[in-house]
Amino acid sequence: MRKNSIKNTRINGEVRRELSNIIRGEIKDPRISSMTSVVEVEVAPDLKSAKAYISVLGDEKARQDTLEGLKSAEGYIRRALAKSINLRNTPEIRFVLDQSIEYGVNMSKLIDDVNKGSKEDKDDEDDKAEN
Repeated sequence: MRKNSIKNTRINGEVRRELSNIIRGEIKDPRISSMTSVVEVEVAPDLKSAKAYISVLGDEKARQDTLEGLKSAEGYIRRALAKSINLRNTPEIRFVLDQSIEYGVNMSKLIDDVNKGSKEDKDDEDDKAEN
């Protein structure tokens, strides 16, 4: 199976959906933040391993605690995934902290600040031109 085949894309989506349900509803670890979302899952073509990109809303401590909680619950998550998804092999999941959402919000804020600054400069120039 090729990496970007239709089958692999469907498996990635199904694993992401089930992983999200497991993290949200079944894990009771207090270290895992309630504002945790599964952004993307990349399952290897041989179905032996998977990278799960996790986004956590909160400070750096909440991110690290959530990552530790997920790593300690890997066995349980893999077993629950095996029960819910019928695959030849249940992938071994590695959790990776994804900060793309936070990066996008930060960039949007910076762009808004620049736009607001240029608008204020333009207003100042207009006032000077009227005088």
